[in-house]
Amino acid sequence: MRVVIQRVTSARLSIGGNEFSAIGKGFMILVGVENGDTESDAEWLAAKVTALRVFSDNEGVMNLDIKTVDGDIMAVSQFTLTASTRKGNRPSYIRAAGGDTAKPLYDFFCAKLESLTGKQVARGQFGADMQIELTNDGPVTIIIDSKLRE
Repeated sequence: MRVVIQRVTSARLSIGGNEFSAIGKGFMILVGVENGDTESDAEWLAAKVTALRVFSDNEGVMNLDIKTVDGDIMAVSQFTLTASTRKGNRPSYIRAAGGDTAKPLYDFFCAKLESLTGKQVARGQFGADMQIELTNDGPVTIIIDSKLRE
């Protein structure tokens, strides 16, 4: 699994011009599920995300995690994170897990985030055409891949 985490002051997700979900200060996370990913990948990522110390303390040092700042999380499934651009200019999504695998792992990842933070995770709608507006705070953007375990 691969995630792109953006520290935000706010994020709003719309489907068909109607607001579907929104958050305040916290993380806007794009989630890509690849063939071969498991619940172990989702658990590891959820623990890593919730432990990231990327929020500023009183001295302006990024030293606080999402739980400490009582931040919100929005997680949106995005198969394009699995893109391969090795051949030509048209991305290949052959590594993307199909919906029958990806949706349960995305849901599991969101449930783990909720369990670890004690807060509901705002979500997108799996497979929908969504528009996301966000205010990136910093900007702080981090990419984590469960296969690399960095």
